[in-house]
Amino acid sequence: MPGTNGRDDAVELLEPYRRELTAYCYRMLGSAFEAEDAVQETLVRAWSKYGGFEGRSALRTWLYRIATNVCLDMAPAPQRRARPMDLSAPCPAGAPDLAQLEERVWVGPVPDERVLFGDPAEVAVGRETVRLAFVSALQKLPARQRAVLILREVLAWSAAETAELLETTAASVNSALQRARATLAADGGVPEADTFEPLDETQQALLARYVTAFEAFDIEALTSLLHEDAVLNMPPYRMWVRGMAELGEWWRGTGSGCRGSRLLPVEANGTPAFAQYRPAEDGDGWTPWGLTLLEITDGRIATMTNHLDAERLFPLWGLPARLPLRLPVR
Repeated sequence: MPGTNGRDDAVELLEPYRRELTAYCYRMLGSAFEAEDAVQETLVRAWSKYGGFEGRSALRTWLYRIATNVCLDMAPAPQRRARPMDLSAPCPAGAPDLAQLEERVWVGPVPDERVLFGDPAEVAVGRETVRLAFVSALQKLPARQRAVLILREVLAWSAAETAELLETTAASVNSALQRARATLAADGGVPEADTFEPLDETQQALLARYVTAFEAFDIEALTSLLHEDAVLNMPPYRMWVRGMAELGEWWRGTGSGCRGSRLLPVEANGTPAFAQYRPAEDGDGWTPWGLTLLEITDGRIATMTNHLDAERLFPLWGLPARLPLRLPVR
């Protein structure tokens, strides 16, 4: 019986679920930091109650029930986190809204290694369902509808399994799923993007051109890689800019502070991403500036999201606190 096992045994049984629980909590909460806190609380609760776990449900179901309750306690409001595009109209590049909002307003990035797992098919689904656009759309749902949608359509749980987890009926689950789908559809659905495969030569060539153009700060080359209606947004700033012409003006104006930057590739949210380092004020190398995630559609860059909370974010990826003047040849 599970209830007869010691707590040391419980730790060994619970720890393998950490990554999938992190992925679930991240989709629920829209923050890598909150997801980490939620999973830690889930495992602590499970560890403390393991002696009373009677095995009437599967261990995985029991853990997801605890994680769901933790997330529901943390996410009572229907709209918790968002992207700048969800909150306002685009700004003119020449007059950007540089008001900063608190970190809790924004959907944040997460390292792939913390949320992607399983066989290639599971990883492919995981990539699609941790994209910033997808997670942002989920945040528009009431928390219980969010849980139902994730469990049913992302994790492929049955209505009966989901009902058992949420301690409700299958009919209630199906009704919540219909309402969640209707809410997302009424809001325009989730923007589509190319499926990113690390070994896709076409995408790798596009990303190589992006890095070359950005590091050279070649505005013409940069804009040639974009969709006509490409978007740049930069949490924690409210501003976002749309369109090739506006983006060109942005980079020649306010965004010119990026000149001389260096980019390091990272894996985030199942999409191409780069850690951006700006020239150090003391002239000795480069220091952290932001984490840029790219959405690619039809072979061109459609969205650039630059999260500027480098002090908190870079440690999640184990990124260096400074790049030396002499970088290794890539």
